[in-house]
Amino acid sequence: MTKRPDTKETVLLALELLRRIPRQRKVSARELCEQLAETAVARDLRTIQRQLEMLSGHFDIERDDSSKPFGYRWKEKAQGLALPMLSDQESLLLTLAEQHLRGILPASLMKSMDGFFTQARTNLDPHSNTNARREREWLSKVRVISTTQPLLPPKIKPEVFEQVSSALFGNFWLEMEYKNAGGKTSHVEVMPLGLAQQGPRIYLVCRYKDFENERSLALHRIISAQASTLQFERPKEFDLKKYDDDGRFGFGDGKHIKLSFHISKGAGYHLLESPLSADQSANEIDDGYEITATVVETSQLSWWLNGFGGAVTKVKKEYLE
Repeated sequence: MTKRPDTKETVLLALELLRRIPRQRKVSARELCEQLAETAVARDLRTIQRQLEMLSGHFDIERDDSSKPFGYRWKEKAQGLALPMLSDQESLLLTLAEQHLRGILPASLMKSMDGFFTQARTNLDPHSNTNARREREWLSKVRVISTTQPLLPPKIKPEVFEQVSSALFGNFWLEMEYKNAGGKTSHVEVMPLGLAQQGPRIYLVCRYKDFENERSLALHRIISAQASTLQFERPKEFDLKKYDDDGRFGFGDGKHIKLSFHISKGAGYHLLESPLSADQSANEIDDGYEITATVVETSQLSWWLNGFGGAVTKVKKEYLE
């Protein structure tokens, strides 16, 4: 005879299901069953179905039974799963995290956190009954400021980001249609290796199938994408930090140089506070500073130097082995 689950186990299952039901899309009982398969509250499909039927009758959960499998999601203005244990400080942290991490976290993870983000926003809402006045004020006291001319981020299709992040998270091959800066469209299969946000843009670092070199593809130029069911073994030699340190996102190829130049005092004083490299030296001269530093040669470096106009002179580059 099958053992009847106790009340505690039933409550834990219900809470876990409520936490995993999304807002932006519908989820099936089978999907939730698969998500719970490796957790302490794993249950069979029929049990999950019964729980969802019960929950949709007591919470603001929409059940789409127009076709099978049935789909479940929180209704548009539903409060979702309230989390009274979320403190004011945790609400502030989660609200800031949502603002700054949305573009670089897997879409599935962001969706699974939606209940927490909603509760955090509710706790900090000016019209809420919470006492988080100082935390609400903090959101208007801090800001990330661009060091260049501010640009609006290019539009990325939500379904593209979801497929790309899912493939990256699970080490799955990714099939996609990509339009490069020259307007040429191609259908490619790539091995996704990393995501990087550079200013308002997000880039996918990947390897094309049957190639050994890495490329950076702008996410907003991906027309369509589909994560494959075939996994790949992530290259052990690839390191996203080293890829960045080698100047790949600045349109370089990893060549290090000893750079020296003269810069006027007004334009160059900030380099005394924020040096170009750990070995930078700055010598004061009559009309400014002589700066010497070991850096990676990139197009971005050239644009940066040219941006100073006549304030920068006597630029010299010595290639290092």
